[in-house]
Amino acid sequence: MRTALLAGGLLAFALSFDEVVVTIFTSGAEQTLPIWIFATLSRPAELPIVNVVALFVIVASIVPVYIAQRLAGGTGLTSERPGQRTVAGPAESE
Repeated sequence: MRTALLAGGLLAFALSFDEVVVTIFTSGAEQTLPIWIFATLSRPAELPIVNVVALFVIVASIVPVYIAQRLAGGTGLTSERPGQRTVAGPAESE
C-alpha cells in the first residue's frame, strides 16, 4: 500500500507540471508554481530566477524517485535475477 501511495503521489506531482493548461483552468485566482513559471518565461530579465526554480524542481523530483527506487529494492538495470535463464528468441535458438 505504501508503494502505491508513493507512486500515486509522484505521478500527481509530475502531471501537475505537465498539464499547465489544466492547471490554469482549475487553479482559479491562485497562482501555482507551473502558472508562475509559464508566465515568467516571457520576461527575459526573470530567466535566471526561472532557471534556479527549475533546478530546485528537478532536484525535488529526483529525490523522491530515488527514495522510491530504494524502497522498491530493485536495481533498475534489469528485471533478470542472478542465475535465472532467459528464453531464447527465434533468432537465437538452434
